[in-house]
Amino acid sequence: MASGAAGVTGCVLPSRPPPANHVDSRIRGIRSLRFIQNCGRPRLPCADTCHLSGCAPARGHLTVAHAEGYPTMDGTNDANPSPKLHTRLRLWEFPDCYVFEPIDGLADLYLSVSRANGTMNLVEELPPRGSSTPKVQTVYGVIGVLKLAVGSYFLVITDRDCVGSYMGHAIFKVTGLKVLPCNNALSTTSSEQKKMETEFSELLDAAERTIGLHFSYDINLTLSAQRLHDLGDEYKSLPLWRQAEPRFLWNSYLLEPLIENKLNQYLLPVIQGSFQNIHAEVGSEKVNVTLIARRCTRRIGTRMWRRGADAEGYAANFVESEQIMQSKGFTASYVQVRGSMPFLWEQIVDLTYKPSFDIVRQEEAPRVLERHFHDLQKKYGAVLAVDLVNTGGGEGRLRQRYAKSIEPILSEDLRYVHFDFHRVCGHVHFERLSQLYEQIKDYLKKHRYFLINDKGEKIEEQTGTVRTNCIDCLDRTNVTQSMIGRKILESQLQRIEVLGVDDTISNHPAFDTNYKILWANHGDAISIQYSGTPALKGDFVRYGKRTTQGILNDLRNALGRYYLNNFVDGTKQDAMDLLQGNYMTSVSRDMAVPRKGGLLENYASFRLAFALVMGALMFMMMSLRHARNDVRHLLLSLLWAGLCIGITHFVRSNGRTFTNRPRFHQSRH
Repeated sequence: MASGAAGVTGCVLPSRPPPANHVDSRIRGIRSLRFIQNCGRPRLPCADTCHLSGCAPARGHLTVAHAEGYPTMDGTNDANPSPKLHTRLRLWEFPDCYVFEPIDGLADLYLSVSRANGTMNLVEELPPRGSSTPKVQTVYGVIGVLKLAVGSYFLVITDRDCVGSYMGHAIFKVTGLKVLPCNNALSTTSSEQKKMETEFSELLDAAERTIGLHFSYDINLTLSAQRLHDLGDEYKSLPLWRQAEPRFLWNSYLLEPLIENKLNQYLLPVIQGSFQNIHAEVGSEKVNVTLIARRCTRRIGTRMWRRGADAEGYAANFVESEQIMQSKGFTASYVQVRGSMPFLWEQIVDLTYKPSFDIVRQEEAPRVLERHFHDLQKKYGAVLAVDLVNTGGGEGRLRQRYAKSIEPILSEDLRYVHFDFHRVCGHVHFERLSQLYEQIKDYLKKHRYFLINDKGEKIEEQTGTVRTNCIDCLDRTNVTQSMIGRKILESQLQRIEVLGVDDTISNHPAFDTNYKILWANHGDAISIQYSGTPALKGDFVRYGKRTTQGILNDLRNALGRYYLNNFVDGTKQDAMDLLQGNYMTSVSRDMAVPRKGGLLENYASFRLAFALVMGALMFMMMSLRHARNDVRHLLLSLLWAGLCIGITHFVRSNGRTFTNRPRFHQSRH
């Protein structure tokens, strides 16, 4: 990267997670997460000064406000350089403690963590080894600490891959995550404690499988190139965790125990999303393109269990995508965002393939939507909302609510465009997105992109962003964002004369191919984190056309999403909420959703219900093949058809009983 990009904002963690809304109150709450301590306390949102034009924190000591009962933490003085983060640690597992030994030459003190209760101390030497030989392994950072009534749990990075560079600093992807329990002091003799341990171990297993985590030891990965440039060098002295944008700091909650113990060299900021880049030649010039996805933690979750927005205006599956181009000494950047329709709506899992959409508290939609866009305008400037959902059916009802609610706040700096992606493009004619581009190209040209020269001087500034949504904000959204990214990149390359005035990326096959793959991988990464499968329609993004294999892959992925939504994502959602501190101890135990009695409900699992439906369908299809030549097979096929319809009706009526929904009621603030 060119010089001139440096420090960051003083708006820091912790910030308040969004309260549970109507969705959570209806589909969550089998039993309370009563074994959690220090969770779910209200945390302050980022200050209003934290937006695109930069922050204005006071010089000297910075403070972070906590809820009552939690101390404020004084920041380091700006005049003092921020300590380097440890890049490699030797982890010693003794019977009574874990010891982290820095092996990167940055410090002589060891971090000792009690395995009884998780207390932390800096020590000068290793403890005596005794009769047993301690287990030793290399780790690459401490992501944070989860404090619960059943003990404390340290999350450490056991493996990493270097995936590129940002501002000239190495970026790593977490490829190995391990949870270190610190609960030896607790007895597990009672049946209640054993039950809690069993339940919690399932969530910890899910936490260890968290994907898409990225970090840097040297640079703030949570901010775009333009914000880093605008904030100036004076913020470089702040610790990286203080520089971070709270919305994208994935381990904000987990870092708090380390912050309270002033372990600055262990405070490693992490984002969830993706980081990918390509290097290509366009004519005689080398061009590097990097694509970063930053997933917002405000309403983080899985596909069916997090829809719409909460009462504060935070939208589900909100992701900031930044495309960075470097060539001929220039650095250019463009930021666009995606997120669920920003009002209160839900789609309750009930074992049907496509559960119905429900708009809840419709009268609150304008207020929630206004909060959402007000926040976006503070951070990005002007906003163009591109809505890709269908005109008819359930999606049409959502579109009507969206359009009606946003109408009172539309202005020169806030535009709304609806484009019925499926009606116009169908399933194969995605090149018709050019019709959408014709509607928005004036906005893209007006609000430009960020561009600096080899001296770090700003030549262009991005003054607005495009917010794109479909229902999941995955498939149609990624196709559309890749089209916008391509148009912006061509404009940037033409500006610095890498491309001619009428030249396009398509005229350079090698670069064009790599660029398509870049965006396809970007979409897959976001989709896997939200839905559990790669993005649909990825063949068009990857190859520029729909293929038979791509359509078959979409069918397989759609079925995979159905299974994951119903039978896996409940536990995954619990793990996400747990790691984000979205629970509190004092949740009522009377919040359980009523359950219907019956033999099948009491003894059959949700997988059995799924198998019954699939089995009935299979036998019905087999019988129909022979029905033309045999009356008996015709009668059998009708029998199976009736059985299939009956089971489907029963399962749909009892769907929420069989699905793997989140088990714990989320806190309300």
